[in-house]
Amino acid sequence: MSFPPGLLRQCLILAGPTASGKSAAALLLAERIGAEIVSLDSMTVYKGMDIGTAKPSHAERQRVAHHLLDIAYPWEEFSVAEYLRLVQQAADRILITGRVPLFVGGTGLYLRALLRGFSAGPQADWQLRQQWQQAAEQNGPRWLHAELQRRDPAAAAKLHPNDMRRLIRAIEVFEITGRPISEDHHQQPLPPEQQPRLAVWLQPDRDWLYHRIDQRVQQMLADGWLQEAGRLLELSQPPGRTASQALGYRELFQYLQDGGDLQAVTAGICTATRQFAKRQHTWFRSLTECRPLPVGPGSSAEIIAQQLQDLLASRPGE
Repeated sequence: MSFPPGLLRQCLILAGPTASGKSAAALLLAERIGAEIVSLDSMTVYKGMDIGTAKPSHAERQRVAHHLLDIAYPWEEFSVAEYLRLVQQAADRILITGRVPLFVGGTGLYLRALLRGFSAGPQADWQLRQQWQQAAEQNGPRWLHAELQRRDPAAAAKLHPNDMRRLIRAIEVFEITGRPISEDHHQQPLPPEQQPRLAVWLQPDRDWLYHRIDQRVQQMLADGWLQEAGRLLELSQPPGRTASQALGYRELFQYLQDGGDLQAVTAGICTATRQFAKRQHTWFRSLTECRPLPVGPGSSAEIIAQQLQDLLASRPGE
């Protein structure tokens, strides 16, 4: 399944690690060039998961139209194939109005699927997946990574040892089909004439980003993130497998259910978010269609938006 190249050519992409400043810059850019924002994030699709996903506020959505937010309940599963189907519809609607689709987010799998297509593979075998999850919890993520290494070295080389969800999925595909999942993930970049008019990912200074991550986690908790997690646990149905593993929510759910030291939980969320940012960096760097834009101290939303606008202006006739 793939996003139509002719449609993709008319779109813009701004990706980047969490807390790198992409959302604020995208908002300004969209206002200046007449764009509407299409989410490139796997967790902002869920209703009620607002603070911990840094979902755009009501005021921001009033300034610029946003698409693919709040389209699923936390107990529902949401696939990459469904994402591609819905974003194609959203981009078509935006272009009909004479505006520009601007994809913004940090989910590497969604970005690669958008640029190179996606092979869904076999349906999930939840019993098999649960068995591997339990084994991984007993033996640790590095044991799980080694198990994938035995089955699919190419996939193991691309996945971080702590990315248990994707490690388990890769093993699951091998167990079900007898073929490595890496065989389905070798799509090549589109030729330049079919690539987006502009595809940029923010490449942040590490120390600057880590400081921003720590600040943002503290601010989210001050804004009521823990209370939001509590409300999700009180829904008529509990969060599903995907939503319950969302960055930060997983730790808060466990704290609410088992208790513990909130300060230690907060530190753990900061560490996990830093690790996640490293994995995002790896994803973006592997996509040669995307141009890195270094950011760091002094990179305000206004400056980043102007840099992106200048890049667009430097491509006459496109």
